[in-house]
This record gives sequence, structure tokens and C-alpha cells, in this order.
Amino acid sequence: MERITVKIGKDLAIGPGLPIVVQTMCNTHTDDVEATVAQCVRLASAGAQMIRITVPGLRDVEHIREISSSLRAIGVTTPLVADIHFSSATAIAVAPYVEKVRINPGNFHRDHQEAARQFSEFLGVCRRHGTAVRVGVNHGSLGSYITGLYGNTPMGMAKAAMEWLEMCMAENFYNVVVSLKSSNTLVMVQACRILQEMMEARGVVFPVHIGVTEAGGGDSGRIKNCIGCSALLSKGIGATVRVSLTEDPEYELPVASYLSQRYGGTLKSSLVSSVTDSGKVSARYEAPSRERLILDASCDWGAALLDREIDEVSFEGSIAGEPIPADFAEYLSDEILQASRRRFYKPEYIACPGCGRTMYDLQKAFAEVKAKTSHLKGMVIAVMGCIVNGPGEMADADWGYVGEGNGKVSIYKGGTPVLRHVPETDAPQKLLSLIEDSL
Repeated sequence: MERITVKIGKDLAIGPGLPIVVQTMCNTHTDDVEATVAQCVRLASAGAQMIRITVPGLRDVEHIREISSSLRAIGVTTPLVADIHFSSATAIAVAPYVEKVRINPGNFHRDHQEAARQFSEFLGVCRRHGTAVRVGVNHGSLGSYITGLYGNTPMGMAKAAMEWLEMCMAENFYNVVVSLKSSNTLVMVQACRILQEMMEARGVVFPVHIGVTEAGGGDSGRIKNCIGCSALLSKGIGATVRVSLTEDPEYELPVASYLSQRYGGTLKSSLVSSVTDSGKVSARYEAPSRERLILDASCDWGAALLDREIDEVSFEGSIAGEPIPADFAEYLSDEILQASRRRFYKPEYIACPGCGRTMYDLQKAFAEVKAKTSHLKGMVIAVMGCIVNGPGEMADADWGYVGEGNGKVSIYKGGTPVLRHVPETDAPQKLLSLIEDSL
């Protein structure tokens, strides 16, 4: 079995036996070089070991080059990852200026044969410049070539990733990380497990970048990420992690660092004891803080709930020496069951974290949509930053709310737009009215 170690820049490596690498993504506009440089400095200081920046098109290649030069000039050497969507030409052009390029096979090029040809050219540029590659597949943005064969499924995701890994191996290019992401924790975990089995059967295992995409924010976003990531990290799958939150990216890093430390063996759960009876777990914790209890409990029980090894979990014990309040214990149990896709007690929200493609105030919009729709138990509602990959990646949503830019929003029912160019000020109420009229 060959287990690959990937070199990112001069000093960072991802692979077997190495610490789990923590990364995040800028949400500034890439053409705002000054703001992006400033955010990168903050993220590096907060513990980011890699920083991803969107590169929407060829005109932004020069911006990335300038961002990189400015950071290196002030001594910030954190590797930069260019995030590419819908432009193989941009991937080829930007590769010399960053330490890593993330491409999505589903939208590298519309024609599969042409995509394969241009991918070969792209790998040649990466080889010459020592640039690493992430083959990043997202649920809902699989190419028609794959969905026609396997549907929009975990198996389809794994097959898509494996096909592109085979292309890399055919080119003798192994400086590759792979990811399979979904906002649905179960889909994400299943896809990564299938891919791991495929790589092991092939005899070559590439490092896996893990994370639950479009997880939303607050407690729910943290719980989803911990459940999905822990189910993989606890089985030795995952060499680098990005915690996706609809918040400023600095807030992603403490959760990612927690996961890195816990599954790197330097941090233990605050779980004291547990009793299981007929699938119901009663768990006792002595947690140092509210957030630590949330993270510990999600990691301790998420995988067992996903795999249906248990059915429920309840909590008792203490937080910072004080008894866990009964209402919080119930809330935490409900949140973990919902994130594990076992029982829904409120709407399920899909919300991207925002990036340089985001065309409106995503955090504000997400809060407004949640305020309008919080009573719609079991409804799946997506709030997405842009039309680039928003409509595709909200594959699980009953309804979608997607920023267009210029103060306008599109509203989707399933994958179909039902209202376009809705003013942001009116859009949350329009969404609620459409949902209520459909019930």
C-alpha cells in the first residue's frame, strides 16, 4: 500500500503520520488586494496553516500574484490555495503563483474529454512550479458525465474523484489531495468512506481533505462539522480539515484546531462516563466550557448516530463546575440528532461560508432567513452566497435563497428558480410567502 505525502510550498506537508493540517478560506473579494492581504495576516496569526482564496476568472490571477508577493514581503509564508470554478484556463494560469490549486472535476470544463486534455496541461504546469493540487468534489456539482452513470450520490462523488486521481497517476503526478464534501453529514461521510476503500483497493492512498460544506453557523454549524469530521478522523481518514461556518473565517480555526488536536492525540474528551440501554445513551461530562461540551459531545456520539449504532443520547454532568442546565442538555441532544440526520426538530439550514464570489451580506441574509422560517420544522432551506455553485450545491434543499449581486436575490424551489431579481429587503418575506403558499 502506497500512502502519499503531499508537499505544500517549502515547509508544509500533508499525509500519513503527520499532524492534521488546519486551513480556512478568505471571504474578501480577491480584487481587493489590500483587504485580502490583511485578512490573510489575521488568519495566519490565528493558526491557519493554509489559506484558500477564490480566483473567479483570469483577471484575478494578477490579484493573487500581488497578494502572494505582498504577504511574502512582510514575512507571512502561509501557503495559499487558489480556488477555481468553471475555468480550466484560470487554473492553468494561476498555478505558478500559489502553493496549491483546488479544482472541482464537475465544472473544470463542460466537455469531459476536453476537461481531461486541459487537466493534463494543468498538471504539467503544476509539476514545473512545484504546485500541489486538490481534486475537490462537491455534492450537487458533479458533472453530467458522472450523474448520468451514478446519479448525485455518494458513490457518484467517489467515482468522480477516483477517475481524476487515476488521471493524476497516469501523468505520474502524485502531489495531490482529494476531498468529497456535502452539507449532508451522512452523504459526506459515506462518500469519503467509499473513496477510501477505492484508493486502498487501488493500492495508492492520497491524503483526504475533510469538512462539511455549507454547514451554516453557530452551534449547528460547529456540531455538523464535528460530527462529519469525527466520523472520518476516528477511523484514520483525513489529513487536513477546514471547518466551514457562515461566520468570519477566524471563527472556523478554533474548531478545526480542536479536531486536529483531538485526533492528533493531544486532547481528550471531557466525557466522564456513559451508559447505553436499548440504543439510548446517557452520557456524563465534566466540561470546562459550553463550547467544549458541544464539540466533545458531537465527536463522541456523532459517528455512532450516523451509523445507527445508537438512537438517542442525553447529557448530564457539569460545565465549568456548574450543573448542565436541563434545557441546554435537551437542546444539545436535539442538535446532535438533527446534524446526524436522525431526527429533525427544526428547519435544516444549508448556508455557505462566503468567499470572494459572494455578492451580498451573507451573514445578515442568513440571520434574516432563519428569523422568518424558524417555525418550519423539517424544511430544508439553503442560503447561498452566489450563483456560481450555489444552485448546484444546495442539492438537498427544499428552498434556496441565492445572492445575485446588485442588491438582488433569486429564490429557488428545489433546483428550479421561481423568482429572480428580488430586492434583498423583500426577499426573506417573499421566501416565507412562497413556502407557506406551497404547504
